[in-house]
Formats: sequence, structure tokens, C-alpha cells
Amino acid sequence: MATTRLKGQASFIVAHPHAAAVDIGAYSHFVAVPQERAEKPVREFGCDTAQLDGMAEWLHECGVQTVALESTGIYWIPVYEVLQARGLDVWLVNPKHTRNVTGRKSDVLDCQWLQQLHTFGLLNRAFRPAASVCEVRELVRLRSTMIDERTRHVQRMQSALTQMNVQLTSVLSDIAGETGMAIIRAIVAGERDSRKLAALRNYRVRASEVDVAKALRGTWKREHMFKLEHELLCYDFINTRLQAIDAQLEEWLRALAVHDKEPEGRRSRRAKNAPSFDIRKALLNWSGVDLTSIPGIEAITAMKLLTELGPELQRFKTAKSLCSWLGLCPGTKITGGKRLDGKTKRLPNRASQALKEAASGLARSKCAMGAYYRRLALRMNTSKAITAVAHKLARIVYAMLTGQCTYDPERAQKHDERYNQRVLKNLRQRASRLGFDLVESSAQTAA
Repeated sequence: MATTRLKGQASFIVAHPHAAAVDIGAYSHFVAVPQERAEKPVREFGCDTAQLDGMAEWLHECGVQTVALESTGIYWIPVYEVLQARGLDVWLVNPKHTRNVTGRKSDVLDCQWLQQLHTFGLLNRAFRPAASVCEVRELVRLRSTMIDERTRHVQRMQSALTQMNVQLTSVLSDIAGETGMAIIRAIVAGERDSRKLAALRNYRVRASEVDVAKALRGTWKREHMFKLEHELLCYDFINTRLQAIDAQLEEWLRALAVHDKEPEGRRSRRAKNAPSFDIRKALLNWSGVDLTSIPGIEAITAMKLLTELGPELQRFKTAKSLCSWLGLCPGTKITGGKRLDGKTKRLPNRASQALKEAASGLARSKCAMGAYYRRLALRMNTSKAITAVAHKLARIVYAMLTGQCTYDPERAQKHDERYNQRVLKNLRQRASRLGFDLVESSAQTAA
């Protein structure tokens, strides 16, 4: 779109002459259009669907082509979807970037200020994936919430057992495992004999049957028994709903598949909270690349990344812009030629959190990426090393999705070899300066 200049304001360039803005609220929305487009350039609309349709019609009557609105809670989602469905170019912006309003603050002034910023192109558009990706993303987020709720019910079952002095956690590492759930279900069913309960022990449990029987002698008070039965019912209900969510997720991912590939390499052991279907194959046929081939990224992590970002990252021009959006880049707080702060931005980004969890899992890995993490952890603290490795993983993910290429572990291995050669060269130089010679051992020479 060609840009024009306002008279008397040569320094301001009108980037969006047909721009409007919406100040989002819980009970009503205020909409501002250019002054010359309507007799009342600011109007208030309700939150129901009929009012939102009326908002879209009024914007079309005013000749508006693009609309900016703040991402306030979840109240912006219906407005965004209705306006986008009516053919308007909707810009979702960060409320923190539009707070510098002089004078008294009101909804009318906020929407007018937002409209002026959008007109002059002073707002950055937030990233929002395609509608099909948002559907799957909402389902994956719901699944994560349900898993968190299930964990809370397990904790409450553990609390009820402890109050009855049933020390099940002293002999089992996870009471939600096969042995733990079998014992809990037997207790709820009315069994009180500790020896019969200990007989439900799986052969893989390290504690002996005698030790398990000693830990299962409790007081069996009825208030704690009622709590245990209640939490067990809630736990089973969530498991049932998780099966329904997994079935729906499998169906939606099958509909999004554009490839017909089989994962290469050995199939890894199914994680504890992984979906019940082959999520690795479903993600491969959706994105075209196998992100689980990257060290540290499991099937659940790949699922979170693809549902948060989508398989197409053309919205980010470079890997640097993606890392900046993820909050994995060093800060640039500089004034007067002096760097005040270099901390990374604290963003509630689920994709960034998934990458950091993957990076922290590389602490004891024997691959090249694990060695890279340990080298960084020696020079800086653990949190900074995790952020740096997550930044590296984000670059690899961007390269694989945009270039439709596979991960090459030999390239990372060669990088480690060059690093070892540099370290060896520096050690030889230091030994030479101190008057010593660095001699390789026979085992190293044979290797």
C-alpha cells in the first residue's frame, strides 16, 4: 500500500490510511475510526454476536480495511474471529506497547490512541498461526491442563494416605503406577489386610513384600477414606476424558496430514503422559520433518512446538526473529553507548518453555548437544546455559521446518571435534609457555 504524508507533519508517514482500532473490554468494546469517516468516530458496541456483526458492518460502511485490537485476556478472541471472517485485516497487538497515553485515561482515549498508532504504522503485529493450527493448539493446551489436574488428584490421594499413616510413598517411587493404583483401588474396595495388599506388589518393585506390608498398616479413618475414594473417582474421570481428547487429537491431526511417511530409526519408549496413538508419525505427516530426531526433543515436546508455532514459519523472516519472539535472545538495553542490561525477556511462551525443558534434559546426555550444554554450564550458571541451548534448538527447528530438511548429527559431532582441537591447541600453548610438553597417552593415540 502506498504511503501518504499528513499536511504539516512531514515526519509522520501514514502507513494504514483505512485503519480502525478496538479497545477490548469484558462487557463492551469501543471502536475508533478516522475522524472524517463518520459523524461519531468513536462508538461503543456490546459483546454479544449481534453487536459484533453490527461492528463489522459499521467498519465496512466507514471504508475500514484494517483493524488493530489489544490482546486483553481472552475477550479479544470473539472480536478477532468475527472481524476476520467479515474480510477485515485484523492486527493483534501487545497492550504493553500502547500504554503511553497522556492525560486522563478512558476507553475512548485508548481506542483513539490505538487508532493513531496503527495509522502511522507504529504497532507490531502479534504472531497467530492459522485457524487449523489454533484448533489443534487449543486441544493440546486442554490436554496439558487435564494432566496437571490429574497430578493434583494424585497428590491429594497421597495426602489422604499419609493422614491415615499409610506410608506407600516410602516403598514406591510413584503411587500412580501399576502397583500403587492396584493397592489404592483395593483399599477403596474395603481391603484392610496389609499382607493381602502387599501381595499386589509388582515384581519390578525394589522393596520387598514384607516392607510393603509394614508400610500399609494404617488407621483407616472414615473421613480420610472418603477423601481417598473421591480423589480416585476424579482421577479415573480425567483418564477417561484424556482418552477422548487423544481420539479427537488423532482425528484432527490425520485431517491435517499432507505427507505419507514413516518415522526412521528405532521407536522410543512411550513417555508417561504421551498420547495413546503414534504421535510421532502424525506430526511427521503433518509437518514433513521429524523433530524428534533432534537431541532432547521428545514426541510431547514436538507436539507442543508444532501446535504453538505451526508447520509453516514464513511469518518469521529469519531464525533470529523467531528466537526473539520466543524470548531466547539476549536483551539490548543500551543507553549512552553503555549496556545496562542483557537479560532475556520473561515471556509466558509455551513454545519457549518446551524448548527449555528439552534443553534441561540434555544435562546428562552423551550426544554432542549434551556436551555443548555442559560446556556452557561450566562458563555460566545453569539457567543461562539452558536458555542458550534452547536458543540453539530453536534455530535447528526453524531450519528443519522452513527448509524441510532432516537433522544431521554428524555435523554437530564435527563441531565438537573442532572444539576439542581448539582446546588441545590452547593447552599445548599454555604448557609451552610454562616450559612443559603436552604428551598424548597411548590410549588417546590408539583412539
